[in-house]
Amino acid sequence: MSDLLNPPPDPSSPQRAKGEPRFPGGPAADPAGSHHERRIRSFQPRRSRVTTGQADALERLWPRWGLDIDGQRVLDLPTLFDGLPVVLEIGFGMGEATAQMAAADPSTGILASDVHTPGQGNLLRLAERNGLSNIRVANGDAIILLREMLKPDSLAGLRVYFPDPWPKSRHHKRRLIQPEFLDLAAPRLAPDAVLHCATDWVPYAEQMLEVLTAHPCFENTTSDGGYAPRPGFRPLTRFEGQGLDKGHAVHDLLFRRNDRPSGHSTG
Repeated sequence: MSDLLNPPPDPSSPQRAKGEPRFPGGPAADPAGSHHERRIRSFQPRRSRVTTGQADALERLWPRWGLDIDGQRVLDLPTLFDGLPVVLEIGFGMGEATAQMAAADPSTGILASDVHTPGQGNLLRLAERNGLSNIRVANGDAIILLREMLKPDSLAGLRVYFPDPWPKSRHHKRRLIQPEFLDLAAPRLAPDAVLHCATDWVPYAEQMLEVLTAHPCFENTTSDGGYAPRPGFRPLTRFEGQGLDKGHAVHDLLFRRNDRPSGHSTG
């Protein structure tokens, strides 16, 4: 029985010493470390198996197309993306939609931020396979990226697709789209740049619309002040298709940054 409870180590999965990176030269386990305050997080790290192909992509491609969100430097986006305008995507899952958008619009750089290691590896693999040189993968907390590592007016757009809805009332404070997040994001967006959110959780869509409509730095791109049709550049993902088949309603919100004076702190 003890052998079943404590099986011998798998020789195909070599044991790492404490503190040794999982993928040498790849994403750090905790890139910001203790440099920044602990706070309520809008994301919950997922632990799932990294495939051989994803691991190979992380080890080979991370030094070229990956970066850790350590909060210790300000990114030079024009240099990082060879002069392309840059859109930040927060939370890209396994990266299929990101790769499709990058392929459809090679004149725009996508800074794709997530904490999910298999997704990071998969997106790097897709970028290499499809020759997508306009993708960079950022590992860590997007709040630290926005607050510490991006210059004012440096983003041509911001995409937040299907963020965790945190459906329980006591967890609503963890939702990403809050006034404080908009205060932080607005000055990093260039004037007239668009914040594009999408969710299949109706109560969260209603909160997004309320919060975005009330914020003085954003204005709705739809004339009726409501939700927008899904724009053609946002791919229909397999996950979204499955939800639609089950009768889920998907809402898109496209809000443009404006320069009306406000009393909000947007530092």
